Amino acid sequence: MYPSGSLGKTTFSTSNTENLKPRCILCLVGLTAIVLLASQFVSPIKQLHYSHYYTNTDEPCIQSTVLNPINPLWKSIGEIIDTNAFKNKAVDWLAGAVRIPTESYDDFGPIGSDPRWETFKQFHEYLLKAFPLVHATLSLAKINTYGLLYEWTGTDTSLKPVLLTAHQDVVPVDPSTTSEWTFPPYSGHFDGTRIWGRGSSDDKSGLIGLLSAIETMLENGFVPERTFVLAFGCDEEATGQFGALQLSNAMRSIYGQNAFEFIVDEGGGFSERYGTVFATPGVAEKGSLDLRVDVASPGGHSSVPPSHTTIGILSRLLVELEKNPYPVEMSTQSVFYSTLQCYASYGKTIPSDLRDTIVESAHSKKALKRLGDMIFTDPANAALVGTTQAIDLIQGGVKANALPEQAYAVVNQRISTLSSVTEAISHSTNTLKPLADKFNLMFISFGETLSRSKDANASSPPAYGTLVLSDAFNTSLAPAPITPTSGANAGPYRLLAGTIRATYNAHRGLDSGADTNIIVAPGMPTGNTDTRYYWDLSDGQIFRYNHRNSGDSGGLASGVHTVDENLPIETLLEIIRFFTSLIMNANEARFL
Repeated sequence: MYPSGSLGKTTFSTSNTENLKPRCILCLVGLTAIVLLASQFVSPIKQLHYSHYYTNTDEPCIQSTVLNPINPLWKSIGEIIDTNAFKNKAVDWLAGAVRIPTESYDDFGPIGSDPRWETFKQFHEYLLKAFPLVHATLSLAKINTYGLLYEWTGTDTSLKPVLLTAHQDVVPVDPSTTSEWTFPPYSGHFDGTRIWGRGSSDDKSGLIGLLSAIETMLENGFVPERTFVLAFGCDEEATGQFGALQLSNAMRSIYGQNAFEFIVDEGGGFSERYGTVFATPGVAEKGSLDLRVDVASPGGHSSVPPSHTTIGILSRLLVELEKNPYPVEMSTQSVFYSTLQCYASYGKTIPSDLRDTIVESAHSKKALKRLGDMIFTDPANAALVGTTQAIDLIQGGVKANALPEQAYAVVNQRISTLSSVTEAISHSTNTLKPLADKFNLMFISFGETLSRSKDANASSPPAYGTLVLSDAFNTSLAPAPITPTSGANAGPYRLLAGTIRATYNAHRGLDSGADTNIIVAPGMPTGNTDTRYYWDLSDGQIFRYNHRNSGDSGGLASGVHTVDENLPIETLLEIIRFFTSLIMNANEARFL
């Protein structure tokens, strides 16, 4: 049992959780009796035996059965979603959200002192008006003023809750690019097919899609047995320190560690690959390290320059890092290898040599290496497996005729799920150590002072300068735990996979039981989400998934993080259907 109802009735606390009051759960005796009676007729897939439904763990890419919710409201709400009236309502919901520029910045000051936060207050007022039943029924606490924490309290406190998340903030629009947008970036313009504007895709579509689903379920009288918690951060695009971090602290205080059955956040979607539609919910996340490289050396007049200025030395160091990328090799333990197994099992047009190599690689090291050679010719594939590095920031010098005394760069590293922050630090240190010796620099790597040379002695000249490696923003992140996709602990993955397949079929009017229209494969997004702060809130059951066709933009770029961000209205409708299906399936499931 967990502390259900801990958020209290609709609450507007401006910062902390002290004002959160328990809400009494009504004893719905009649409803409970009906549920108990109905449970006797639930298909075996929905009962405890489901955790043993698939026992052949040697079979690659095991597929879950299509899970259509039993509740008849699922069908009736699906019919509502198909109407033009609901489509118009959905357009208004998302367009209204897009019109409020909830931009987040890397240099945000504290909430209350930086006026740029004020747009989030407007956004909250919009949500209150747009989703009246959500705010009349669910409990709400505002964490650190702008983080939103909702609780839809269920009637059965013995069931662990589910955490569904999204983020309110968007990447700022570069003012110099405004004229390049087809429609103004915060217009929320609907052209009959697409909604245009910053945040229409990332990630207001997820937030609005979830609230739209719940609002519609409430309109139709749905009462959950399982509790559902919604957490909406306010600075996901700027590391989440003010939003998700504070939300995680609040949830840990209210619910405790490992309190949630599973967590779903933004992430992978579905697209056609090798003639088959594959959905790839993220079951892992790479770690990250923003490596700062600082060089300092004596200044002076540029008319009498040394052989190498501070900027010149820094440039040589950065070239050395790029000349020595992290090695990448295919491993059967990587998430991407599981994805490839699914491609081999279900890809209708996958080249026969690739299919054969994937199959053979399961029991042959030579084939595994050959597979890596074939796959890693595409940098995008290599990025899914290995640690990457990108030089993104550089600064140095103050005057054209003055030698620069300081120069630094920041190298963003995304750490493989099979590696660690420690290994990333070691690789960078070992790569740059010879050059530190060559340029006679005192080398300090993450607080450890390293000798300039193995044969350094008292007669050696004093160090010309210093080289310091550090964590640029003190936000290094270890790779996330990998969510189970097979075995006794894979119940949440099977539920999600079955829900994806049911939603895909229903939205296209396909056979409700067909299990080959879309294949679900373990996936991994290349970036990080707010779930970086939620690891201990669930026992390793975290999914990063947006139910949308990531490969179908009608010939137009979706514009995420750039000009012309947009979202097809049909995609939003399918997102709403997905959340409806997911909530109902999780509510009915007893095998988790």
